[in-house]
Amino acid sequence: MDPDLASDRYMEFDTAEDDAFLIQRIDSNEIIYCPPKRKYKLVGRYVMGDKLGEGSYGKVKECLDQDTLQRRAVKIMKRKTLRRIPNGEQNVQREIQLLRRLRHRHVISLCDVYHNQEKGKIYMVMEFCVTGLQEMLDKAKDKKFPIWQAHMYFVQLVDGLEYLHSRGVVHKDIKPGNLLLTSDGNLKISDFGVAEQLDMTTGSDEITTSQGSPLFQPPEVAGGVRTFPGFKVDVWSAGCTLFNLTSGKYPFEGENMFRLFENICEKQLEVPTELEPALRVLLEGMLRKDPYQRLSLAQVKVHDWCCKKHPHTEEEVGVVKSERGNQHATTILPYLRSHYYASDSEDELITEHELNETRNQVEHQLQLSPADLQEKPNGTSKQQRRRRKPISCISVKSLTSCKQS
Repeated sequence: MDPDLASDRYMEFDTAEDDAFLIQRIDSNEIIYCPPKRKYKLVGRYVMGDKLGEGSYGKVKECLDQDTLQRRAVKIMKRKTLRRIPNGEQNVQREIQLLRRLRHRHVISLCDVYHNQEKGKIYMVMEFCVTGLQEMLDKAKDKKFPIWQAHMYFVQLVDGLEYLHSRGVVHKDIKPGNLLLTSDGNLKISDFGVAEQLDMTTGSDEITTSQGSPLFQPPEVAGGVRTFPGFKVDVWSAGCTLFNLTSGKYPFEGENMFRLFENICEKQLEVPTELEPALRVLLEGMLRKDPYQRLSLAQVKVHDWCCKKHPHTEEEVGVVKSERGNQHATTILPYLRSHYYASDSEDELITEHELNETRNQVEHQLQLSPADLQEKPNGTSKQQRRRRKPISCISVKSLTSCKQS
């Protein structure tokens, strides 16, 4: 703090009524916070942890299976919130029914479902993923992956889609935001809220509706065609996803929904010239306007670009770290400690000065490369462990020098 400002602790202002009121300057070391208490909560056999994310349907928290000690993710939704979303409750029930029948290494697994009638909540317990492709793209240079890394994820996506289509399921909303990664880099297709189960006895994949994200919708959906092949919808959105992963752009864009759909239907596809010829041919085949001329998933799988081994010429885009500094670190332990090792001692207090220091350390650590972190001396890591204090959801405990004016 500037010494001149620090010494000037009181400033007086005149109001319109010539009444004076006083503003007192408080040093950051004098503002005290009390970290929130970790409230132990059990849903079924799962111990609840911190929030991982939040969407229009509800929030997602980390949880721990008490029987197997496996980390899980639980999606928590309120029925009153779902009722305000068009087809909200139907989409959730459809997702639950579909996931209960699906089991594949590249499809997110549903472990348990709990209904709390008293609170009007639905808990969907699923396997835990450390990040998503969209989150990684947002932090990546030029918003794209190296070709070899994009190829690795795309091959897994095609494998997962092939399984879904073999079970008569059209996902309808393939995009980077719905593609998650486990700690070992295994891709998982998630979010089946708008997916559709086909009648396998008809031998046809014709569908009539699609509610996916606009940027990834095919011309037959944007143009309002009455019926269209469902599997080719997934091929188109997978092509848009590959386009995005390798170029950092979208095949078609528009300043509003009308212009976007107009461009999807009428504008000619322009594949970036910097992409290799085999990849450009694949994208052009997956993004053909006519769904019946579009490549099938089987053709995509055996395409030259998919079968080719790509050299690791560029640095990998790593998993995005969280505010905790390590995306893989569990959030369950503080809740277990507070439940099994509860102490009657006073709550730990932290000053705003310490809070800002901790934030700066975390921000600095997130900017460092793995090589920089390895070169750090042991003394630094010891200091980081000593500084490990909560930096979110804080409540004011006391203001030691604040006087009423």
